[in-house]
Amino acid sequence: MSKKIKLVIGLGNPGNEHAATRHNVGFWFVDALAEKLSLKFSQDKKFQSDLCHYKNDNNDCWICKPMTYMNESGSSVQALVNFYKLDVDQILVVHDEIDLNIGNIRFKIGGGHGGNNGVRDIINKLGNSDFNRLRIGIGHPGDAKKVTSYVLSKPTNEDKTDIMVGINSILDNLDNLFAGQIKELMNQNNKRNKVS
Repeated sequence: MSKKIKLVIGLGNPGNEHAATRHNVGFWFVDALAEKLSLKFSQDKKFQSDLCHYKNDNNDCWICKPMTYMNESGSSVQALVNFYKLDVDQILVVHDEIDLNIGNIRFKIGGGHGGNNGVRDIINKLGNSDFNRLRIGIGHPGDAKKVTSYVLSKPTNEDKTDIMVGINSILDNLDNLFAGQIKELMNQNNKRNKVS
């Protein structure tokens, strides 16, 4: 039986200079999620995060934007997991994915970090890679040497629109998401977003 998601973490870098960059699509997702749920983030220094809390009869979930910079994201996640005594399969990490076409969205359970330094740090700090992931496709620049500058730059308006369409497709199915039905979401969503 699926465990309910108790912590949704969007990965990104803090600061206005990073806000619109491809590497921050994890922040874009949780910002859109909070807006849909009529929640507002507030700073929590103990967890080095901006946090909001979603609670109703069915759900009790923290939504988090680590304010540590991407490559230290695990510090916030580890602090929240330890404080709230969460199991690793109650966590959903949302991050950018260069190996998916722009706007494609794919769920994944466990696995490696795929070169994402935020995911890498979470795996290292938790000592466990079995958490749920939501990967948001930002496309690849076509040259490995250009990856860093590509992810830290802003997408075109057209690309941003495609990314937001992908994000909104997940926000239309929040009951399954909070219920932790990741395998069901993988079946529905990953088929729709086949890698081409």
